[in-house]
Amino acid sequence: MRIDRLPISVLTSRIVPGRWDVVAIVLVFGILVYLSEAARGLTQPLAGLEATPISLDPWKLIGYSARSALRMLIAMIASLVFTFTYATVAAKSRRAEQLLVPLLDILQSVPILGFISVTVVFFLSLTPGRIAGAEFAAIFAIFTSQAWNMAFSFYQSLRSVPEELDEVARGFRLGAWMRFWRLEVPFAMPSLIWNMMMSMSGGWFFVVASEAISVGNTTLTLPGIGSYIALAIDQRNLVAIGWAIGAMFIVILVYDQLLFRPLIASADWFTLEQEAGLTPSRAWVLTMLRRSRILRLVRRAFAAVLHRASRWGQGLQRRQQRPIKLLRRKTPPAWIDPLWYGGISILVLAALVKMALFVHSGVTGAEIGHVVVLGLATLARVAILIAIASLVWVPIGVAIGLRPNVSRIVQPIAQFLAAFPANLFFPVVVSGIVAWHLSPNIWLSPLMILGTQWYILFNVIVGASSLPLELRHVGENLRIRGWLWWSRIALPAIFPFYLTGAITASGGSWNAAIVAELATWGKERLVATGLGAYIAEATSAGDARRTVLGIVVMSLFVVVINRLFWRPLYAYAERRFRMA
Repeated sequence: MRIDRLPISVLTSRIVPGRWDVVAIVLVFGILVYLSEAARGLTQPLAGLEATPISLDPWKLIGYSARSALRMLIAMIASLVFTFTYATVAAKSRRAEQLLVPLLDILQSVPILGFISVTVVFFLSLTPGRIAGAEFAAIFAIFTSQAWNMAFSFYQSLRSVPEELDEVARGFRLGAWMRFWRLEVPFAMPSLIWNMMMSMSGGWFFVVASEAISVGNTTLTLPGIGSYIALAIDQRNLVAIGWAIGAMFIVILVYDQLLFRPLIASADWFTLEQEAGLTPSRAWVLTMLRRSRILRLVRRAFAAVLHRASRWGQGLQRRQQRPIKLLRRKTPPAWIDPLWYGGISILVLAALVKMALFVHSGVTGAEIGHVVVLGLATLARVAILIAIASLVWVPIGVAIGLRPNVSRIVQPIAQFLAAFPANLFFPVVVSGIVAWHLSPNIWLSPLMILGTQWYILFNVIVGASSLPLELRHVGENLRIRGWLWWSRIALPAIFPFYLTGAITASGGSWNAAIVAELATWGKERLVATGLGAYIAEATSAGDARRTVLGIVVMSLFVVVINRLFWRPLYAYAERRFRMA
């Protein structure tokens, strides 16, 4: 058929952009304009921050919200890159796992204030006298509140790939590159997406600390929602706090619609079980991407580039396949393991000696013992709160995970609640404790679990939603009810996912203790006995030795608990409850 004989309606539809093209153009150009404005601000001098202090004007929240949202998006991209590399190496290499998994435990336990105090000078030196250095420091601080949870989730997924899928990959002779993108990433995608949402909320939880950069006696306050909240708390302005909550809700809703809702709808493609009669998840952004002609051309060009890169990687792997097979036939020398572990032990010992000399020069042995006792007090709070959160959220998470339609409604609500910074509850908590003469040691404790309890809920939802449909039908046909159903079907299925959430919630609670054990509301100041309050007070006083002492003791507590309690449970779950 000749082109000039086609109906005019067809010719028009191929040339004139449709309504989804208009939506796509508006969104793309809006994002480009916003990114260009944000990039222009990076080149301004640091003196500009003092010239334009944070204002509690509600209209300023539009720009502040955009700046905070961009920092969190960049941190999320960096966290994804870290997750795909770090967790993959830890899951596939026995020697690397012995180093990387404990290191991840330590990194998770280091408070965000510790990362800021150590790295801020480095980032500021990258761009002397410019705002970009302070922005990099803030983004890195947000990264530290997002990356560890995602890495744990991806590591757990890689270790629990079903054996039949592994056999299929070997049968098709998939190389490492194709196996990663065709099997491992799709299998891990549902759990990873939920933990991405949780990590984004975790970034909001610490946004106040990340946007106030302290260097010596100078504090650099970056424009953002966190700085707005900090100023509102300092001035005891409840109206401004209300505006900040509204701005956070809008930003979380935008992220949900533009990023997480499409990702969740896409994750349905990678689920092992598809329930008949279930309405698939939908997202208007996915509809736009599929129906926009302009984005379709861009997508095809991008897919062609990826296809060429994939073919290049396969060709490179084929050329290297013979040497790799020959190397695999050789047994590693017996001295490799002693050399590897000996080198790690020497590095760890040298680091401990260096820190001990630094701390001991200004801290007595009696104070070190006192800090250990403070750590035991915080440990008691963490253990009790994790137990209570598990009893509450495991049944709720199972009920939500088994009902996908309910899960879609609950997801944005839980995401918003998880993003609530503990600082926003300071007015209510501090006023209540002072008015009723309550004990801060008890009533400040719930603030520790405020943001971390959602790790348990989100992971249990993922575990319940991945429960095989055949297993559910067997339980229904045999009329298994009550505790028997929980002990034989539900708990074994969600146990590996629950452990991932509980480990992350435990480490996050230690981190949140710095915010929760020392609450301020204007001139009112309440302190609970614990390691978090010790680190917060040392950091605010600029006492580097006591800050390092508190961070080291907290890290040791978390690593010992993970090694002696959580990791044995993790190994038991992999061995006993792996879906095969």
